[in-house]
Amino acid sequence: MNASRTHTVIDSPIGELTLVNTDGTLSGIYMTDHRPAPDPATFGPRLSAGFERVTTELAEYFAGERTEFTFPIDPVGTEFQRTVWSTLTTVPYGATCTYSELAAAIGRPSAVRAVAAANARNPLCIVVPCHRVIGSSGKLTGYAGGLERKKYLLEREAQAVHAPA
Repeated sequence: MNASRTHTVIDSPIGELTLVNTDGTLSGIYMTDHRPAPDPATFGPRLSAGFERVTTELAEYFAGERTEFTFPIDPVGTEFQRTVWSTLTTVPYGATCTYSELAAAIGRPSAVRAVAAANARNPLCIVVPCHRVIGSSGKLTGYAGGLERKKYLLEREAQAVHAPA
């Protein structure tokens, strides 16, 4: 049975985002110049309907009003990748962790490179917050949308966390 896929494109402070819906569940968020780039032919027809909740929650996130997402997600990947991505969702808004810490969190402390590779293949940027993973030196390292976008997201979250109530 083939999955039913649709997509839409929305504007954001970090440029256009392509949202992909598979059988009613968000399965992808891709930035302009996303690397590695998915094949747009797999996104299905472009529709605006069916993305309202995701679009609203992303707008709230970028406005600093949302720290967690509530819509269902279904990233496609290996069991190992899905374990890494699931663990990424536990990294708190406004916080960071290292690849080593992420590897230890999944019980595979020697799998730092595999964790980094899984992080790079995350199909749900922002929602599965791979931008919150930094190098062991504290420096920003690879990001599918480029380091400027990663820096923007981390700074945006830090501002929201430290804003007066």
